[in-house]
Parts: sequence; structure tokens; C-alpha cells
Amino acid sequence: MYSVEQIRYFKTWSKRRKVDELLKMDCFQYTNLGIDSTKEEKNTVKKNSKRIYRVIKEIDKDIGERLLSSIDK
Repeated sequence: MYSVEQIRYFKTWSKRRKVDELLKMDCFQYTNLGIDSTKEEKNTVKKNSKRIYRVIKEIDKDIGERLLSSIDK
């Protein structure tokens, strides 16, 4: 699996592929949360999501802005 930073700088991947891969990473971390997850684990996932969404915003400004605004609601 690639890191967020690696995906950001891939030159051979399309913008769509980068965004898709970053969203998969985000989805994966949320699916690993459960009812037994601590508040600290949930906050870490939210923090990681914000970081992922900021990178998505660099790739596709419109999608990134919508994701960032939805996480704070």
C-alpha cells in the first residue's frame, strides 16, 4: 500500500486514480473502527481523513473542498 504523500506525487497516475486511491485509504480506516474503538482512535481517524482530504484538494479543488466541509459538520 502506498502512503498519502507517495500518491500525491505520482506522475504516471491520473488525477482520478489518485483521488480514488486516497478515498479507498480513507474508507479502509473507517471500516476498521468498531463499537469498541476508543475516542482517541476515532480522533486519529478523523485527523487522518483531514490530511487525506487536503491532499485531494490539491489534486481536485472542488472535491477536496466538499470533503473538508463535510468532515466538520
